[in-house]
Amino acid sequence: MVKIIVDAMGGDHAPAEIVKGAVLALQERDNFRIVFTGDEAQIRAVLATLRYDAARVDIVHCSEVITNDDTPTQAIRTMKDSSLVVGLRMLKEDPEAGGFVSAGSTGAVLTGGVLLIGRIRGVLRPALCPGIPNVRGTRTLLCDCGANAECRPEYLAQFALMATAYSRAAFGVQNPRVGLLTNGTEEHKGDPLHQEAHRLIKNMKSVNFAGNVEGRDIMYGDIDIAVSDGFSGNIALKAVEGCGKTVSDILKREFKRSLSSKLAYLCARKQINKLREMLDYAKLGGSVFLGLKKVIVKSHGSSKAASICPSVLQAVDAYNNDLIGSIEGLIAQSLEEEHA
Repeated sequence: MVKIIVDAMGGDHAPAEIVKGAVLALQERDNFRIVFTGDEAQIRAVLATLRYDAARVDIVHCSEVITNDDTPTQAIRTMKDSSLVVGLRMLKEDPEAGGFVSAGSTGAVLTGGVLLIGRIRGVLRPALCPGIPNVRGTRTLLCDCGANAECRPEYLAQFALMATAYSRAAFGVQNPRVGLLTNGTEEHKGDPLHQEAHRLIKNMKSVNFAGNVEGRDIMYGDIDIAVSDGFSGNIALKAVEGCGKTVSDILKREFKRSLSSKLAYLCARKQINKLREMLDYAKLGGSVFLGLKKVIVKSHGSSKAASICPSVLQAVDAYNNDLIGSIEGLIAQSLEEEHA
């Protein structure tokens, strides 16, 4: 049975919400085990309040925690007994370990992933790839959302490949439509970076390229993947998060305004709850770190149990559906096409 390693000490609500979320995932599936890394006493205190199968849970005690205040590279190299470093080393060395989940420092997770796990052969830059709710009731993958603030056209082309492999392996979309996020849908739009990236992706046989897309198409367009540099992608992701929270808060305020609005809410409650659920990015889990030799899922720092649970299941599905092998195959195929 595959092990999913969970950094119990990473995130704003660790360890309570992290442990609760992982236990929720255990209750939904019976085909994996959890290994918590972190302060054993704190983890056991949370577990004591929950019902779970003890045979499927292990704890590896760690005496250190990497925080957002720590310099990522220095922390990874010096804090050897941190829950993050111990977890990543286990992921690399334990053949039964299939994935790693952390809501800790994004910089430390990215740095640790590259230094301790390593890139798949041929991958130029790994990328963070979250799922964004869309109007069709599915998800649009956004690749990259923050790992690479500065990009070259070749990076964006590989992001399209890796996200295509992820969409197929994890979500069963066999021919995902890929759009390049820029400032207009016309082929000539964008700066030189995006114009050259457009040319490269258009000529890739392994990518179903839909052309340029705009920010609104992430949630409203007919695409499965939006490819972006990490700088623009992070802004787009945070804008989507802000939009969801804004709509939810406005609805709450307006429906509490008067007796008539409260009555209107009762009539439309089902539709409103459905809208709120659709805009809730947290239910889709975290961002998979594509391009590394093992599966790593980076959850939002403010994640609670409801978001940690799908993050753990993401790691399980990515491992069981051979995400790493799928990316390796597409990268190798792309390199052969270039040489030919």
